[in-house]
Amino acid sequence: MIETTISIAIVALILGYFIAKLLEKKKASSTLKNVREQASTILKEAKIEADGIKKDKILQAKEKFIELKSEHEKVIISRDKKINEAEKRIREKESKVSQELDRNKKLNNSLDQKNKQLQNRLELIEKKNQEIEKLHKRQVEQLETISGVSADEAKKELVETLKEEAKSDAMAFMQSTIEEAKMGAQQEAKKIILNTIQRIGVEQTIDNCVSVFNLENDDVKGRIIGREGRNIRAIESTTGVEIIVDDTPEAIILSCFDPVRREIARLSLHKLVTDGRIHPARIEEVVAKTTKEINEEIIEVGKRAVIDLGIHGLHPELIKTVGRMKYRSSYGQNLLQHSREVANLCAIMASELGLNPKIAKRAGLLHDIGKVPDTDTELPHAILGMQWAEKYNEKADVCNAIGAHHDEIEMKSLYAPIIQVCDAISGARPGARRQVVDSYIQRLKELEDVAFAFNGVQKAYAIQAGRELRVIVESEKVDDTKAAELSFNITQKIQNDMTYPGQVRVTVIRETRVVNVAK
Repeated sequence: MIETTISIAIVALILGYFIAKLLEKKKASSTLKNVREQASTILKEAKIEADGIKKDKILQAKEKFIELKSEHEKVIISRDKKINEAEKRIREKESKVSQELDRNKKLNNSLDQKNKQLQNRLELIEKKNQEIEKLHKRQVEQLETISGVSADEAKKELVETLKEEAKSDAMAFMQSTIEEAKMGAQQEAKKIILNTIQRIGVEQTIDNCVSVFNLENDDVKGRIIGREGRNIRAIESTTGVEIIVDDTPEAIILSCFDPVRREIARLSLHKLVTDGRIHPARIEEVVAKTTKEINEEIIEVGKRAVIDLGIHGLHPELIKTVGRMKYRSSYGQNLLQHSREVANLCAIMASELGLNPKIAKRAGLLHDIGKVPDTDTELPHAILGMQWAEKYNEKADVCNAIGAHHDEIEMKSLYAPIIQVCDAISGARPGARRQVVDSYIQRLKELEDVAFAFNGVQKAYAIQAGRELRVIVESEKVDDTKAAELSFNITQKIQNDMTYPGQVRVTVIRETRVVNVAK
């Protein structure tokens, strides 16, 4: 019974297993069918989509092909155009080259013809030269036969004649040289002057009519001008100096012909800016104080100058006048420096000539005191200086030297010409006065312009400080005879139209050059 039951259970299990398997197979076949249907649907949709994409890509490819084809055609057209232009330029160049070749051929033919003609002319000239030589020999023989004198003897006679002419020319040259030496005799007399100059060391001082007052910053300009310009008007009215305030950074300009007033204004401004209090009342106070200081300084400068030069017994007013020279210039040369220099030159020159050097030094220092008057006057400065010297009991020789150093009065002593010469030396030395250099350059330029005014002059140079003019002429336009005439005409024009010291030698140079090239 138990066995039967177990057998039934086993059979039931087996049947159940088989039934389950059958059910699974049935379900799997149903699922597989559904999957196949879905895959078929997806494949259809993919095929449709692929056909659409294919059509789009084909269209895009066609459009790209058309675009590339169009660009390619443009490139081909552009290249063809450039090729055509290049061919056109080449044809034009070929045409020009052919024309140049034709022209060169013509020129070569013309040159060949000219060479032949020149060769023929040279042959003719050579024949003519030979004939001329033969004729010359015949003429010499005939002249020797007629005159009974040989060619050598004729040469000797010609040489003797030329010697006589040379002697007369040499005498004339000697006479002109003697005259020139007489006119240049002053050069020998100036040896003493040169020795004197070499013993004096000088300082080259230049003075102007304006002074520049430097500021720490541009804000100070507003304080100097003041409200509605009252400060600057007060400064100008109390000092007599024009104050120029412009766009120049950190600077203002003081303009006045009187250097003393200009110095007073400069020092007053310096004090006002340093103190910081700038108003009309303070300005008047500072200017008055500065004026007093400058006057005291002028006296001290005059005393130092007199002591340095060893001059004694000079009147206080004259000492003050000497001090004022520090703030005065003549043609850009400081007047005090010039006067001290003249005083030293006069003392040395007077010693060389055996005169009293103290009197010469005194007259040299005071010779230009008339240039610093306290009031306006129409008298020449030499006469005014002489009157001051007489007023303050200077010696007669000193007074005469002061008044006569510009030939305003007659020279009555040897000190007057010494003062005159030393004044000229100090003013004429290089760098002393600006006007001297400018006039010297202008004179040399005018001297050269005189030569250029004549026809045939190629170059002209003024040398030897304007004592010689060398003129180079064109040999084709000016022959030897015209060269001598040109030298004379230039000399006459210089004498008539120009003012110059000493003599001017005019040398006309005519040069002929023949140049050949060996190949």
